[in-house]
Amino acid sequence: MAARNIMVWGEIPVTDMEKAVAFYNEVFGYEMTIDNSGPNPMAMLGGVMETAGAHLYPGTPAKDGGNTIHIDLPDTLEAGIERCKAAGGEVVSPPISIPSGRFVYAKDLDGNSIGLYESTE
Repeated sequence: MAARNIMVWGEIPVTDMEKAVAFYNEVFGYEMTIDNSGPNPMAMLGGVMETAGAHLYPGTPAKDGGNTIHIDLPDTLEAGIERCKAAGGEVVSPPISIPSGRFVYAKDLDGNSIGLYESTE
């Protein structure tokens, strides 16, 4: 069997698309816009569909934060932490080192669990 991408798609439910898009654009340096062409509005994380990815959509976030989607930062973990806090998010762990980089667990404006990830590769 040939190797495959394990993650095919991720969805992050948000209660206010405009505020959520502004948050993710600020924290991760995206230039996302809201696409209203489908049955529900959505905003592609990073604005791309060429790879396995994820999007924001109007929905009800899990009360416990749900699954965690780790998202690559455009710069340092410390800078990402500061942007997250300034944009209204919450950092809920100290930095954690793994072989490929470092990350912290955080919550977006709706309490969704996200990982702010800095690659060392």
